Amino acid sequence: MSEEARAFVPGHVTGFFTVDRAEDPTETGSRGGGLALSDGVAVTVAPASETRVELNGERVEMAAVERVLGALRADARVTAETPLPLGSGFGVSGAMALGTALAANAALDRGLSDNELVTVAHGAEVQAGTGLGDVVGQARGGVPLRLEPGGPEHNYVDAVPARARVEYHTLGELSTAAVVGDDTDDLTAAGERALSAVVREPTLSTFFRASRRFSREAGLLTDDVRAVVEAVTEAGGDATMAMLGETVVALGTGLTDAGYDASVCEIHPPGATVETESA
Repeated sequence: MSEEARAFVPGHVTGFFTVDRAEDPTETGSRGGGLALSDGVAVTVAPASETRVELNGERVEMAAVERVLGALRADARVTAETPLPLGSGFGVSGAMALGTALAANAALDRGLSDNELVTVAHGAEVQAGTGLGDVVGQARGGVPLRLEPGGPEHNYVDAVPARARVEYHTLGELSTAAVVGDDTDDLTAAGERALSAVVREPTLSTFFRASRRFSREAGLLTDDVRAVVEAVTEAGGDATMAMLGETVVALGTGLTDAGYDASVCEIHPPGATVETESA
């Protein structure tokens, strides 16, 4: 047994999605597309007499992480660091759940496979009400297209074969539970149309175009985000809203060219990884 283990999970911004519910949380999820980002979450897990979760130096309560540890029958200290803003559409909760599953498996010699660990993390996040598809996208990396809902045993994941510089600018937070807990029929129909468009033409340009259309058709585009997206477009760039957050994501230097002080990262092809490390 290692004394501790560390995992890195990329951030994940969703461009479009559906809501697909089932009695089994590992079958519940979403179809859709997103971008895995090089700005992510580093999660370190060490055995402990009682569970303690810290994020960026502060103790936090995170139901998805606690459910993962419960499924692995473990008490542990979970320490996470991220440059990403919370509650703004970057999948931090999903990254925490997946990173905890990967690192705890290594530190505590649980002997589970990648698919088993992704399933545990996905189910934990669904039950916590903090996400429906981030975990699967973060495990895949790149520009993942989730073609079926649920964890890896149920979900086939394709991808747009591309990588690029990405900028993002955050204006505020949106509640995932508030959006996916309401009537989602129109949202799901819009997500299906967006996914079909990108599957037919799997390019970043199509992804951003489909994402912008989805944000409008699903009724999620806020006035503040619309203004930023339009400014990027007028400056010759390509941008869209991150689901679910008051965040704009742009390719290349789109936000910078439009005059915004944007954070910069890249599409992250490898997906989540784990490195065992003795203290």
